[in-house]
Amino acid sequence: MTRVAAIDCGTNSIRLLVADADPATGEITDLDRRMTIVRLGQGVDRTGRLAPEALERTFAACREYAAVIKELGAERVRFVATSASRDAENRDDFVRGVLSILGVEPEVITGDQEAAFSFTGATKELDGDDEYLVVDIGGGSTEFVVGSRSVEAARSVDIGCVRMTERHHPGDPATPDQIDAIRADIEAALDLAGQSVPLTEPRTLVGLAGSVTTVAAIALGLPAYDSAAIHHSRIPYEDVAAVTGRLLASTHEERTRIPVLHPGRIDVIAAGALVLLAVMERAGAREVVVSEHDILDGIAWSIA
Repeated sequence: MTRVAAIDCGTNSIRLLVADADPATGEITDLDRRMTIVRLGQGVDRTGRLAPEALERTFAACREYAAVIKELGAERVRFVATSASRDAENRDDFVRGVLSILGVEPEVITGDQEAAFSFTGATKELDGDDEYLVVDIGGGSTEFVVGSRSVEAARSVDIGCVRMTERHHPGDPATPDQIDAIRADIEAALDLAGQSVPLTEPRTLVGLAGSVTTVAAIALGLPAYDSAAIHHSRIPYEDVAAVTGRLLASTHEERTRIPVLHPGRIDVIAAGALVLLAVMERAGAREVVVSEHDILDGIAWSIA
């Protein structure tokens, strides 16, 4: 048994998992799992740089996580950074800050590495003989991975809930023209992903990350966010379409009244839901299997 700490820093959120991992049984026992919305990718699509205030929000979360890691006595720590820090000209400022706080250097991984971690985290508990299309919808990018017991094909493309929102600035609510523009970007990215990953062959679609779990929570009608109820739920295409339509037609104020919607996702969830809907339509998926285990769990297994 090894006590590990995995940190996943994406475009919208930074997350921590401290867990005991047993390679002999393939089990991970969570000791602490938490998420903080830091919006590290604020403005990166436009400026190419990480904003000072976004860096400070991220470093504040890192200081909180360092205290948790020390208290729980994790033996190994791995910090993985994804889309926003891949794109930024000043990512060295980010690396130096994290190193000074946590004592480990953040690994700015490729989209393919991100896909592999996501696949491992999402499918380790599922039937290894099935064929999966794993889709990880992040803030800046979305990863597509196909495989059964291991990754057979993967591709990362630059569509995510934050990137699409900042690029198109949808109104309150979004206009039909704005929705069409976002959808056109998503479809172009799906064309690109389909060059590397077969998206249309029948297989089980597994959806990961905050946009997917939030859509699932709304579809399930949960009065509060319930990870246990969401994990491995199966959400039909019709329900995803209904939730997406509701989110796109709603105002910011109306979205604040959705009890399962994290305040940090209010302005970007409609774009994230639209990515999920477009993926399901392209894949011909009648439902999506929602996983609360994702890249964070894959990172933990990589150091177990």
